Amino acid sequence: MITRRMIAAGIALAGTAGLLVTGALAQTGAGDAGKGHLTIAVFNGWDEGIAASELWKAVLEEEGYTVDLTYADPAAAYTGIAQGDYDLTLDTWLPLTHADYMETYGDDLVDLGAWNDEAKLTIAVNEDAPIDSLTELAANADLFGNRLVGIEAGSGLVTVTQDAVIPGYGLEGMDFVTASTPAMLTELQAATDAGRDVAVTLWRPHWAYNAFPIKDLEDPDGLLGDAEGIHTVTSTAFAEEQPEVSRWLEDFRMDNELLYSLEDALFGAYDGDDYGPVVAEWMADNREWVDDLTR
Repeated sequence: MITRRMIAAGIALAGTAGLLVTGALAQTGAGDAGKGHLTIAVFNGWDEGIAASELWKAVLEEEGYTVDLTYADPAAAYTGIAQGDYDLTLDTWLPLTHADYMETYGDDLVDLGAWNDEAKLTIAVNEDAPIDSLTELAANADLFGNRLVGIEAGSGLVTVTQDAVIPGYGLEGMDFVTASTPAMLTELQAATDAGRDVAVTLWRPHWAYNAFPIKDLEDPDGLLGDAEGIHTVTSTAFAEEQPEVSRWLEDFRMDNELLYSLEDALFGAYDGDDYGPVVAEWMADNREWVDDLTR
């Protein structure tokens, strides 16, 4: 069952312009004078990035670092990293979704590689919808209220949908609504609860696939792109300033099954805003894997 946290907290995050500053160091790092300070840019509403960032915040604090998480839209995040205001982001989707940002700021960014290679942009509908492919959506648009519900304007998913999917599948007659990920999820929940047909932009990995009775529409023309990698991208100075952390992040790998378990712990089973204890419990349950992150 979807919780209040799943939808409501995303709204709060989207409005947060400042830093979410950590308190004291975790116990294993408490006696350390501190190895350095890092700022991680986290994309508003992108739960896989929130989960990975909260995980690395906790891991690095155990190792004696202090870590701030700054929530921002992708454009602001990449600008900040390129200018040296932020150290890194863990949520760059390549080669398609965030390619424009890498092209714009590439000379001032460093790609440490993919930590997950199972990411996919999707258009999802309720699982009992009478269509199975994007090729059928235009002819059945009235069943969906002539609406396709998107996420944040300017996001890679919205850009791909506007520039490729809508013209490619003749969906110009549908109203493409863009507001925010929490707003999309609110509409998805309302429609599935009421038994109404609904079409939304979504992506894998995302906990919505566990929370709602939904399915992906087939994309026979491949306009949403193939499976992508989720990459860690840093400032150009990061490797020199934080060589140890740079090496750890370059070696970081996390498959969808493990990522789903972390996302479920943070956004499904838990209904609150203090992620620290939840992440600590998840880390304890996966201690061997967590310890390998910093070896």
